[in-house]
Amino acid sequence: MKTQSNMKNKLLTLGLCLALLLPACNKDTLNKVNPNGGTNEAFYQTALELTQGVNAIYAIAQGINLAGREYFFTNDLRSDDVATGGGQLEAPRSQLLTGSHNADNPVMGSVWSGFYRTILRANAVIDNAPNTKNIAEELRARLVGEAKFLRAWSYFNLVSLWGGVPLYKKAPVALNEVEPRATEEAVYQFIVDDLNAAQAGLPLTYAASDKGRATKGAAQALLGKVYVNMNKYDLAKTELKKVVDSGVYKLMPNYLDNFLEETGFNDESIFEIGFIDQSFNWGSPDGDGASEATTRTQEYSAIGWRNLVPSDGLLAEYERLSKGDAKDDPRLTYNFYRIGDTFNNGKDVISNSNVQGTEANFEGGKEKISWRKYTSLYKNNSTFYLGPMNIRVIRYADVLLLLAECENEAGNSSVAIGYLNQVRSRPSVDLPPYPTANYPVSSKDEIFKAVMHERRVELAGEQVRNIDILRWRKQNKLAVEPISYFQKGKHELLPIPQAELSNNAKLTQADQNPGYK
Repeated sequence: MKTQSNMKNKLLTLGLCLALLLPACNKDTLNKVNPNGGTNEAFYQTALELTQGVNAIYAIAQGINLAGREYFFTNDLRSDDVATGGGQLEAPRSQLLTGSHNADNPVMGSVWSGFYRTILRANAVIDNAPNTKNIAEELRARLVGEAKFLRAWSYFNLVSLWGGVPLYKKAPVALNEVEPRATEEAVYQFIVDDLNAAQAGLPLTYAASDKGRATKGAAQALLGKVYVNMNKYDLAKTELKKVVDSGVYKLMPNYLDNFLEETGFNDESIFEIGFIDQSFNWGSPDGDGASEATTRTQEYSAIGWRNLVPSDGLLAEYERLSKGDAKDDPRLTYNFYRIGDTFNNGKDVISNSNVQGTEANFEGGKEKISWRKYTSLYKNNSTFYLGPMNIRVIRYADVLLLLAECENEAGNSSVAIGYLNQVRSRPSVDLPPYPTANYPVSSKDEIFKAVMHERRVELAGEQVRNIDILRWRKQNKLAVEPISYFQKGKHELLPIPQAELSNNAKLTQADQNPGYK
């Protein structure tokens, strides 16, 4: 009874307090905007703020959902360039490697989220840029061009991996503002429009302080890649030729300069995602100033985790004297470490004792072969290293090889072979020109076979092979299916993440990709 009486007194006191407070409540006080939170409309008022908004888009691309980690994993795991390096590969990654993934796979889901976060921030810039005050029109156009390029790059990856996806052309202003799944054609057209618009505002080059920003050449090169994926080779050729004719880019004499920390943003780089030396600062998926290192060197490193290694098929693709070729392809040495190779500035040796995990089948024997490309062992012997190795997204060699493919489609065989030979003849590679004994290139089919070969050995482990396979499969150009687990009607595309189907009111299970419903 005493407890009940005390409770009544407390309730009475509370009621009186509320009664005293109620007269002070009115619409003005209840509807105030959170003073600690801002809005897009309030933020993008100055040139500095608009620039910061664009910088925030790049930050998402750096995050662990994308270039920091899951972007290279998802693409490489879906290609035939890699195999598991041992027992450390986590289950979600192993599922992507073996084709046993489902719609709940968190690695795949992270990439989906990363690209949509990039799109959200790009939309915020594009929507609000017209309202920015006291800004030079040239700068406004450039910043919008950067945002449109990054939005287009995101949608290109999404449509390549998932097919038609929800198409957000503006930033939502409410949580329930969602979009249905657009057709693949609609997504591609939106990408084309963005890249055409971006070209008008982007410069050919930047001052050193702005290295890494999207350029006109980046927009042209990406649009060329998009048109190739759309099977529009004539339009692709036009865009790719713009890159060549600009005179801005050239092949680096030293192939390895494309994959060292010290030689980022070089003459061959068309677009790359940059990092700085903050070795343990990589944990943010949102890119909120916390992803300035990539895990690529650690994940693939010979004496690191060695989660992924080159596949037997990739190793066998390189030209070798033992296979009847005129000489060994030096890119085999540049891309991979073998037992007996030196590292750490020549002070240490790769050996069976310091390399853990599986062996490759190579030239009739077994050997532990590991990735060298994008790893930092050339200058240290660290078994745990997260560093500032920039991720090269598009480089000039890729453009030349795409042009070879375009010219071959148009029946211009000599021009196509010329582009292939440009890539082979850089001083550090110096391979005999086509035709060769194993690649006679005397017909359209034989030239295409050489294009496939050259793209695979030149661009190995650069998140290109997966997209190439997807488009060649769709175009019925694959004489042999390269993915061992491939099941027609299922593995052409990744499944729409289940979280998206559950949270997007305009999507149902019927929108899921074939094979995953």
